[in-house]
Amino acid sequence: MKIAVTYENGQIFQHFGHTEQFKVYEVEGDKILSSEIIDTNGHGHGALAGFLKVIGVDVLICGGIGGGAQMALAEAGIKLYGGVSGACDAAVEAFLVNNLGYNPNVKCDHHDHEHGNGGHSCGDHGCGKHNCGGHSCH
Repeated sequence: MKIAVTYENGQIFQHFGHTEQFKVYEVEGDKILSSEIIDTNGHGHGALAGFLKVIGVDVLICGGIGGGAQMALAEAGIKLYGGVSGACDAAVEAFLVNNLGYNPNVKCDHHDHEHGNGGHSCGDHGCGKHNCGGHSCH
């Protein structure tokens, strides 16, 4: 099985559509066999699901992710675990022992929306370069 994690400096990058790298793990059972960091080469948003499918990814672990990207991943047959933060390696290790804390209802469409919590608009803070996942984007 292959697991991809949105990656930036060892941490889970918090905006799927803007990730520049994935850390991809080859796993068997509950063991990590190998891992590598792969550049997205400028692919963004919807194209990233196709990129992940081409490289054979089965599972994606990420922070915030919009509805369109979620649908593209589902169509590509990639299982999504969103709303995750922290170190990439620790998240994959937790996943492998069925102990990954994730949000099955994660939603973070950073285009023209208001969150239900006090009118915070994701678009107001340029989500691509900081930890958007630190607030409730759902």
